[in-house]
Amino acid sequence: MKRILLFCLAALSLAGCKSAVAPAVAPEPAEAKAARMEWFSQAKLGIFIHWGIYSRGDWSESWSFHNGTVSMEDYFAQEKDFTAASYDPAAWVELIRESGARYTVITSKHHDGFALWDTKAGDVSAVKSSAAGRDVLTPFVEEVRRQGGLRLGLYFSLIDWPREDYPNVFRAGPARYDIHREPERWQHFLSFNSAQLKELQDAYNPDLIWFDGDWEFKAEEWDAPGIVSALRAHNPDIIVNSRIAGYGDYDTPELGVPVTRPESRWWETCMTIGDSWGFRKRDTDFKSFDTILRMLVDCMSMGGNLLLDIGPRADGTIPEEEVAVLKELGRWISKHSEAVYPTRAGIPAGHVQAYTTLNRAGDILYAYLPYAPNESLEIKGLKSVIKRVRVVGTDQELSWKRYNDIDWSATPGVYYINVPQQVLDPNMTVLAIELDGPATLYEGAGQVISFNE
Repeated sequence: MKRILLFCLAALSLAGCKSAVAPAVAPEPAEAKAARMEWFSQAKLGIFIHWGIYSRGDWSESWSFHNGTVSMEDYFAQEKDFTAASYDPAAWVELIRESGARYTVITSKHHDGFALWDTKAGDVSAVKSSAAGRDVLTPFVEEVRRQGGLRLGLYFSLIDWPREDYPNVFRAGPARYDIHREPERWQHFLSFNSAQLKELQDAYNPDLIWFDGDWEFKAEEWDAPGIVSALRAHNPDIIVNSRIAGYGDYDTPELGVPVTRPESRWWETCMTIGDSWGFRKRDTDFKSFDTILRMLVDCMSMGGNLLLDIGPRADGTIPEEEVAVLKELGRWISKHSEAVYPTRAGIPAGHVQAYTTLNRAGDILYAYLPYAPNESLEIKGLKSVIKRVRVVGTDQELSWKRYNDIDWSATPGVYYINVPQQVLDPNMTVLAIELDGPATLYEGAGQVISFNE
């Protein structure tokens, strides 16, 4: 598809046509960043939305032409099927809120350059080149703001493979040009990106920008510090994900919950419900609600969030399997809300055969049981004294015993909490273990008794 090469216009540029060399992002005090990240740290669940011309369902988003699965001409022919004929942004937002999510991230533009809003900086958009013939991003943002309860995130691809001023097109093909030999051409593209980011900020003032595609060039080549500085000049509280060449606020591991906690204090795992990000006709391998619930709790137990993806069809309808998962998440989270939002990472694995979190004060240990315990739940190495154990979402209190607690021993006794069958949740039971103070642990290898009374 022929792409119109737009020349740099100051009115559209976030930074004008200045040099790509920009001042580094000013150091931010740890306390200030923690305050800015507070809502994110307590969000726990976000809903990702991949929607674009690829939502016809035949090929994957952008990668299909980049990898040579389909020609670019056939890929962009999908624009005629992006109708948004049944698109109901109010229903989308209602469903996301019902799921228990606290934020949502929608693909304003993927690597194919197709913009969901009425961009003035490019010629490929839902308004200018699709059957929908209208801005489909603005109605969604307006509903997010009107209904409340959600933070707004906009996914934005740094890459725009089809554009004539972007260097790379196909994975196996040669580059159009070398950015170091044709710096003006590269700067032209950077100005285009800046213009679109300015449009998004001016029109929507998002709480979060979710960048993607930074792997193709280095931070200084993207002018990553300049991009982030410009975003913060407009909104000092904006949060930026990690995919901006080292200048982001939090990590984004993908399609798999980490085995060990990421080094970053803030992180999220982005995960699909099926096998694909966007809607695919052949993708029927949907994860069950119980599988998704385990992933959510696994992330929570390590202090992270789950950004769970849905892929609406080109007409704007959401697959029934994805709707069902979001509704079930809402039901479970509503019942167990005290053990979701105000929590932080739990105790290390090995102390208990369960996912765990702690409340803010650290004196309530939440244990999430994706199984039915055989008689009791064992907790090792807990030096704190248990005051009470209750089943979250019910009025049930549970009994427990502590064995081999010797006052002169450094090794604490072992707790056994009785968990009868009748108190179990159909999907995942949560116990609130109330302690006499902030949780303290013994993490040694045990000891040999050398003294006994």
